[in-house]
Amino acid sequence: MAYTLQQLSDFEDIRTLKHRYFRAIDTADMALLTDMFTDDIAVEYRGGGYKVKLEGRENMLVFLANSFNSDCAAMHQGHQPEITLTGDDTAEGIWYLEDIFVNVAHRTRTHGTAIYRDQYRRVDGKWKLARTEYDRVIEFVDTFPADVEIKSNMLAKQGLKPADRTDISNMISWAA
Repeated sequence: MAYTLQQLSDFEDIRTLKHRYFRAIDTADMALLTDMFTDDIAVEYRGGGYKVKLEGRENMLVFLANSFNSDCAAMHQGHQPEITLTGDDTAEGIWYLEDIFVNVAHRTRTHGTAIYRDQYRRVDGKWKLARTEYDRVIEFVDTFPADVEIKSNMLAKQGLKPADRTDISNMISWAA
């Protein structure tokens, strides 16, 4: 199938959106995140011991700001995008995620992979995430030995400090 220049441009814009999303959560760049989601975004993340479910852009921003806070360190990479244009202003994408999430306060590290399934919508000429979900493929959680030292951590500098965080427990359910 031959793609039009517009379709090729749309693919690249969607890839860039997702890559910016990963960079923004890992660096607590809330200004960058603010315009990435539709007002009615729906979210569902299914991990090894948790499930996150929420709706709405403001809830997503609150969830991300509180999840990627100053007591954490994170690395998210999206690989092998499979993007399908489903209309002039709609698309779907599948991404393979590899991530490391460190809870510095509890000295735990989660290393895993997941399959993201996204829906995108062009709003006022700009692609945005309208729905995002993932299911974990693998998820390892371990505890840092006492001699492990974190030498650099951008979230420690830029993430929400404890006094500025809000309760997001209504967005997360934990498996026993």
